[in-house]
Amino acid sequence: MLKFYTSLIFLFIFSSSFAQPNTEVFVMDLEFSETDFSISNFRNISNNEGYDSQPSFYNNETILYARTNKESTDIAKHYFSKEFYVWANYATIGGEYSPQRIPISSNISAVRLDTTGLQRLYAYSSESRTSTLLIENLQVAYYSFYDSNTILSSVLSDDKLDLVLSNLSEKTNDTLVLNVGRSIHKVPNTKETMSYTSVNEEGNFDVFQLDLKSLESFFVTQLPIEIQDHIWLDEATLLIGSRDKLFLLDLFGNGDWKLIADLSEYNIKDISRLAVSPDGKRLALVAEAISDNSKK
Repeated sequence: MLKFYTSLIFLFIFSSSFAQPNTEVFVMDLEFSETDFSISNFRNISNNEGYDSQPSFYNNETILYARTNKESTDIAKHYFSKEFYVWANYATIGGEYSPQRIPISSNISAVRLDTTGLQRLYAYSSESRTSTLLIENLQVAYYSFYDSNTILSSVLSDDKLDLVLSNLSEKTNDTLVLNVGRSIHKVPNTKETMSYTSVNEEGNFDVFQLDLKSLESFFVTQLPIEIQDHIWLDEATLLIGSRDKLFLLDLFGNGDWKLIADLSEYNIKDISRLAVSPDGKRLALVAEAISDNSKK
């Protein structure tokens, strides 16, 4: 079990938004409180050649992720009870990415990138596994639901991403912020608040909170150099990964990122996407596995 660290040493590396390295999805049990951060039962749940990434918890006992399927990428639904997965969609002419459960529904959403270059956000039925278009004429790249009717997304616009708020019932799409990142989340234990990242003048990423009622944004913190992804453990605690380590920021603390877990013993590198289960008892992350041959 890994216990709480207080070191402030940083080691960060660049992770491309567009490259698809040979990544794996790792899951571990998590215990988190004001005085403790510990993990156990660390394991590779994808164990698959190719691009396996973008984990999102369907519920406390099930997780979704994008998994390489021969020459394509599809949605895998992994069950912790028996440690196996099923395909959550029928194969399409393109690839499926960024799967998430649609709130107050058993259905799943995902970004589909077709071989024609068309990129759209779809809903996938949990029963038939067939898909329907969620948002027309919008090239969604990354997204998160606030509720079943409200989606905040990073949308392709020329050579950058713009932040767009979509209302599905009214079929409206409002561009709020230009030049943003891929990490978008609903902030836990808050009302009408989501977070996103925006590219600052130095080319790094700042975390902002968006008030969905007023549509005002409030600066939270700057992510360390070249870090793109963040998640919330609670309404005041941010978690990021870098290389083979995890760092935590307490918004009510002294403003410093703290090293809280060194995962080097698990032979991984280049941690990127993170996800936490609804009950906070499991943590998922994406990283590259280091083979025995590469260590020689």
